[in-house]
Amino acid sequence: MQQLKEEAKQLLQQLIATPSLSREEENTAQVLADYLTKKGVQVKRSQNNVWATNKHFDPKLPTVLLNSHHDTVKPNNGYTKDPFKAIVEDGKLYGLGSNDAGGCLVSLIAVFVHFYDRKLPFNLILAATAEEEVSGKNGIASLLGEFPTIALAIVGEPTLLDVAVAEKGLMVIDATVTGKAGHAARDEGINALYEALPDLNALKDYTFKKVSDYLGESKVSATIIQAGSQHNVVPDKCVYTLDVRVTDSYTLQEALDELQEFLKADLQPRSMRLNSSALPKDHRIWEVIDQLSLKCYGSPTLSDQALIPYPSIKIGPGDSARSHTPDEFIHLEEIDQGIERYVAILDAYANLK
Repeated sequence: MQQLKEEAKQLLQQLIATPSLSREEENTAQVLADYLTKKGVQVKRSQNNVWATNKHFDPKLPTVLLNSHHDTVKPNNGYTKDPFKAIVEDGKLYGLGSNDAGGCLVSLIAVFVHFYDRKLPFNLILAATAEEEVSGKNGIASLLGEFPTIALAIVGEPTLLDVAVAEKGLMVIDATVTGKAGHAARDEGINALYEALPDLNALKDYTFKKVSDYLGESKVSATIIQAGSQHNVVPDKCVYTLDVRVTDSYTLQEALDELQEFLKADLQPRSMRLNSSALPKDHRIWEVIDQLSLKCYGSPTLSDQALIPYPSIKIGPGDSARSHTPDEFIHLEEIDQGIERYVAILDAYANLK
């Protein structure tokens, strides 16, 4: 196991040094495929996604998915260190993607290799996926048709090794209010800007009706507004944008319907893909969570959980607060701890009666 821990850190340094912005992950996909192949794993590749099954895969057994991503956001202007140079200082590994989610990914890879030859009461699928940072269609969503039904997905994201058992979904809505054009100098037309004001005032203080145990209230925020093109013309259309963070108390459609009940605007969601999630209360992984005394919480941040239509938990080394920040880093010891935590979870899950 110690060798796998060291290899995981070396692999992460190699990944950091290989730029992998979302939709441009072909080189890190090759790095990952090469490493797994050297470890004797039969690798499959679909676009920039790399995946594999355990050696003793049995279609009759349930399947556990180990998933994390190897794409990154673009480095911001605040970096003082080269984001594509893996720098180790004072026990920290700096570099773009080190925390989000490179540490999680290499930890899951180490764990997959550790269990690869073992006969388990379940199958393992490892999926190192692309386009997570943009919720792209060519990431985990494009692989799901290749997999059997998943009994449990373990999604690797930096959570301080706590377990996110619920995650908010996201729906972006374009809301259109229609008026009637007229000359601004005369009392003509119906000003769409003014027609939108009652909606905006209602949204400012709106509270969704249902509340989640782990995620609390769903939230809606007006974030963009557009109307008019000339100072002397009463605008006949006003479009405002809503950012809706939906808890597991709602499907996206239910949240949309509730908003439409009191808003005058015509609501058109841009996507209905990024669903909220919650671990079913009767799932067996709860026994493992209890056995290992793992801390549970509801996550406000989006991940590939939103695109996985199976029971899932989100857990991993690193801290979400470091993601997308200048001079991103992960503590090297966090990777060791992540590997140990993942192994403990799968061992306990395998030994459930």
